[in-house]
Amino acid sequence: MAGAAKDTPERPAEEEEYRLSICGKLCYAIGGAPNQVAGSAAAFFLQIYLLDIAHITPFHASLVLFVGKASGAVTDPVAGFFISKSRWTKIGRLMPWMLACTPFTVVSYFFMWYLPPFVSGRVAWYLTFYCLFQALTTLFQVPYSALTMFLSTDQKERDSATAYRMTMEVLGTLIGAALQGQIVASAHVSHHCTVNSPVNTTDSWHDTPSFPDPSNPLPHQAKVYMIAAGVIGGVYLLGIVTFFLGVKEKDDPYALNSDRAIPFCKGLGLTMKHGPYVKLTASFLLISTAVQLEQSNFVLFCTHAADLRNHFQYLVVTILVSAAVSIPFWQKFLQRFGKKCAACGVSWMIPFAVMLVTIPNLILAYFVAFISGLSIAASLLLPWSMLPDVVDNFRLQNPHGKGHETIFYSSYVFFTKMSAGIGLGISAAGLEFTGYKPGICRQSNDVILTLKILIGAVPAILILIGLFILLFYPITEESRKETKLALEVLRRSHQSTENLDDHKEDTSV
Repeated sequence: MAGAAKDTPERPAEEEEYRLSICGKLCYAIGGAPNQVAGSAAAFFLQIYLLDIAHITPFHASLVLFVGKASGAVTDPVAGFFISKSRWTKIGRLMPWMLACTPFTVVSYFFMWYLPPFVSGRVAWYLTFYCLFQALTTLFQVPYSALTMFLSTDQKERDSATAYRMTMEVLGTLIGAALQGQIVASAHVSHHCTVNSPVNTTDSWHDTPSFPDPSNPLPHQAKVYMIAAGVIGGVYLLGIVTFFLGVKEKDDPYALNSDRAIPFCKGLGLTMKHGPYVKLTASFLLISTAVQLEQSNFVLFCTHAADLRNHFQYLVVTILVSAAVSIPFWQKFLQRFGKKCAACGVSWMIPFAVMLVTIPNLILAYFVAFISGLSIAASLLLPWSMLPDVVDNFRLQNPHGKGHETIFYSSYVFFTKMSAGIGLGISAAGLEFTGYKPGICRQSNDVILTLKILIGAVPAILILIGLFILLFYPITEESRKETKLALEVLRRSHQSTENLDDHKEDTSV
């Protein structure tokens, strides 16, 4: 009884120790925003920039997009391997990686939007800097994502930090798309194009193309893209400074000092055999690919297939505002009804996207943009909220290993990036196959049909298959609570063992 009475007052203090302040959550969330700002700008505008500003062929654009995404994907397990081998420093084990890669990320991002004066080597130029950018953002994203596990041991606190992070990342996506859209909008306004002119399927190539004047080494279109890149580079520096000053990384609270880190190859094998992780990854691999296809082809669809070239930046902002304001709603929804139930929100965009494809109307387009934002918010929040539950489940089954968190996060990002790269490469190659030609007012009927399929049918099929796989995801709300209690017992037993060892050392001295 005395022991029980003695333990009672300690628990609130321990709970307070692992509770995160609002300031800490905000600084953690701000740290991930710059990657989303830059990623959003690239997702919405890089493809149309390569086609209509840099004037490389759709095949080469697909090559740049696929190889760039693939380089980022390949970097994920490599980053996970080296990060898992990192030693603890005064500022943590993960923080040094994020600080070191940020300046190089800013430089590579800027040159990714620079129009070189030569023409023959442009494909190699954009391929090099896009690959560098993807690799460097991976070196930031892997430790940043894994840091969730080292902020607190409390599931609610981690879920809350994830909600803050997702809200700020969606806001970052909004800022990136809005900044880029407003700054570069003038680059895509062709004054010679007549709105609602009929589609020319034979002589469209002979329309007056919007190619830059060869005598001007840096045309207006290229200048506005470089201005946007410089602004977003400044956002990167502001975000990393706020993140470093406001976030404190904690060592693994579950691992004994005597526990050894799981070797990377062994840990990767265990990860690939862990049922909940495989089902979660397979599901959101397909869903994230669908979202990537929507993002990368939306501006092209509005410009060439829906006669909304003067509204695309406002439609993009509508999508992202809707996503940003709905993150708190989805956080409350998954807390009350469960995470698997909240996944139904991802499917909301399907019927409305199909309607927009079949009935391209301005009012309908804004409504579809709003609903799509709700679905995108759910697709962004859920995997990063569910992945810590998977890591906890793995921890319970492997209690004497540590350092596995980066393996989970790096391999998850690897699969999602690889699938997105394949999807983007196939979509750009499809435009090449159907005869997309840059710089003209109207594309052929085949190109317009391809854009409609990439916006409507393909994402719908991928989302439905992904949600079907998620039905077999085994972690429920009850099992989460059981895992939480079991891990709490494990943590207390580890603390007791360490205290006993310290006591023995003091006695021997």
